Amino acid sequence: MKFKTGRALASVALVGTFVVAMLPSVSSGATPTVKNSTFTPSFSTMKYLKSIVKKGHGSIAVILPDTKTSARYTEFDAPYLIKAFKAAGLTGKQFIVQNAQGSDATQFNMAQADIARGAKVLLVDPLDSTTGAVIEGFAKAHGVKVIDYDRLTLGGARAYYVSFDNVAVGTLIGNGEVSCLTAWNVANPVVYISYGSPTDNNATLFAKGYNAVLTAAGFNTTATTTTGAKQTVLESAGTWDGPTALTDFQGAFTAHPSINAAVTPNDNNASGIIAYLQSKGLKPKTFPFTGQDASLVGFQNVISGYQCGTVYKPIWLEAQAAASLAVYLRAGIKPPAGLVNGTTPDSVTKKNVSSVLLTATWVTADKIQKTVVADKVIKPSDLCTATSPTVAGSSQPTYAVDCTTYGIK
Repeated sequence: MKFKTGRALASVALVGTFVVAMLPSVSSGATPTVKNSTFTPSFSTMKYLKSIVKKGHGSIAVILPDTKTSARYTEFDAPYLIKAFKAAGLTGKQFIVQNAQGSDATQFNMAQADIARGAKVLLVDPLDSTTGAVIEGFAKAHGVKVIDYDRLTLGGARAYYVSFDNVAVGTLIGNGEVSCLTAWNVANPVVYISYGSPTDNNATLFAKGYNAVLTAAGFNTTATTTTGAKQTVLESAGTWDGPTALTDFQGAFTAHPSINAAVTPNDNNASGIIAYLQSKGLKPKTFPFTGQDASLVGFQNVISGYQCGTVYKPIWLEAQAAASLAVYLRAGIKPPAGLVNGTTPDSVTKKNVSSVLLTATWVTADKIQKTVVADKVIKPSDLCTATSPTVAGSSQPTYAVDCTTYGIK
């Protein structure tokens, strides 16, 4: 079964109060609630949901989209979700975490099978809104609640949405690029503007954020310009596939060899292009790139001077928020207001979706130690001992020197 994708997705403006995190506190000995403080990287607060777990029945099924567009799904989302469910007291028979491997038919088939096996809640990061809406319609017809995880399904029938403020994420990317152009002394910038997949509504929101910043800074984000002090070259479409992103860039770079900066929407898209330019002799701190997802390869490019920074979205926070919501829905209990802190308009259904909206952070090399290392998202042993890629035919040393420079240990 194959669904049509590529439908133009309308921009979604996120509204509501944005929260950094939420910590469960016990309102009584029998009924723990989630409100008004912080989840922690240790997942210790999930224990307060054990009494809610005991009141529920059936299972919770998670269906992540793929392993190709970003390393986050295997590095962070899957293990964090598993850890959150276990910390809340769910057994291995009461939840499942799966990945559709980029297939919309597989994602739908997984949802059907999960419901047939007794799932009462689906936590779905849809490949696209078309697929997501089909899954949610099927789930609703079978009395199963759905939580949109990370991406909103436009036109869907989900009960809740958990994500970061994605326009704000794009704003961080745009500000990071503009700041880096100055810090790296890029004269007469010609900025290649890249996009995520047009079937992912988040990509639309990211672009809305960084295009607004670039426009305010004097760049043309509506058309390719090859004259003037601030020039731009726009990617023709958009993708979350690294090799495709590289091919798109190579075509643009051949046509416009004066390109000397790039707004790339995630670490995965940036890394292939950076490696390509390194093979051509690219020197550090000369060609600003941006990123997102706080991946290991992203931070390697950041500390070595090939990427300005990356957006850190604490997936441990998003996973705990989503798992908590799922636990409440499984028990048939309305989630507390301290957890569900805002709403997000669905531009297709014209309805506001009850949401958990979280805040991301732009991380540069000098902030790695106090953010992702402190949160145990990145291990210094992984970052600092890895060998740099070969640049212009010469073997490079490890990243240990870079880690020392930025106090990463």
